[in-house]
Amino acid sequence: MGSGENALKGSYLVPDPLGPGMVEVLRESYLLGPGRPPRRGKVRDVYDLGDHMLIVTTDRVSAFDMVYPTLIPHKGESLHALSVYWFKRTADIFPNHFQESVDDRTMRVLKAERIDVEWVCRAYLYGSAWRAYRDGARIISGVELPDGLTMAEELPEVILTPTTKSETGHDREMTRAEAIDAGLVTRDEWRELEEATYRLFEFYRSEAGRRGIIIPDFKLEFGRHGGRLIQIDEPPTHDSARFWAEEFYEPGRPQEAHCIDKEFLREYLRRIGYTGDGEPPEIAAPVVREVSKRCVASYQVLSGRKRLADFDLRTVDEVMEELGA
Repeated sequence: MGSGENALKGSYLVPDPLGPGMVEVLRESYLLGPGRPPRRGKVRDVYDLGDHMLIVTTDRVSAFDMVYPTLIPHKGESLHALSVYWFKRTADIFPNHFQESVDDRTMRVLKAERIDVEWVCRAYLYGSAWRAYRDGARIISGVELPDGLTMAEELPEVILTPTTKSETGHDREMTRAEAIDAGLVTRDEWRELEEATYRLFEFYRSEAGRRGIIIPDFKLEFGRHGGRLIQIDEPPTHDSARFWAEEFYEPGRPQEAHCIDKEFLREYLRRIGYTGDGEPPEIAAPVVREVSKRCVASYQVLSGRKRLADFDLRTVDEVMEELGA
């Protein structure tokens, strides 16, 4: 393939961080030619073809609401493969927009009217919920929590934390009354989607548990198509959920050392002093290697193709030492 064609595709070759040789990475796609560009999200390119859409998962990576100049080899294919795996296995639990996998990055989906609510489920006290609890909050999304809980501890019950869905800026928590008053959903739709979120979360957690992985939280989106509600966007992936290694799980401690999700990258960025302010930095090669591993592992482990022990995951501490930091 010539360099001109590569440029048109928005892809190029880089050294493979996971083995010998080179690997193609994709920054941006041009499936319909340069005259018909897609809507480019942080990671995915979306082509509106009328009654359906094509979604291309690139190798871009985002964190703290910023997209980084460095691409992550194997990321797009791994997230695509895991999404296809989950969508096929959950269609009988709740319908979704998936129609077919076109290639190793691209899926054809039904075009739905998106409902501007993100449905976040939490089974463990972590992330923003932990930070709020640590700072004195005892009511999280309307659920009162007891004193004495520690970071990463399993919650007494699963908490549903719907938020606004914002194209720019940070999402904020949203109550049922607010969503209904804003005309985002009807009362019956809220009830149906709340139940669907819990059912899907239980399925994902159960399946992951069979592979030795804990899903402490995740987020889902839904839409309307043909008079019915369907799941859209993406199921739990490296980018949209946390995946912890059950073997190394210990309450009271951060879980990034053996996670196969994006929190590893976020922790690295915090260590170098970047949390979204200013121009996003280039990501160092050892970090690219470890993020790439985790993307591949998220698909290979959750689909049962490999075990987590097959991946030589390095901790953030080990990578910082490798960088001389």
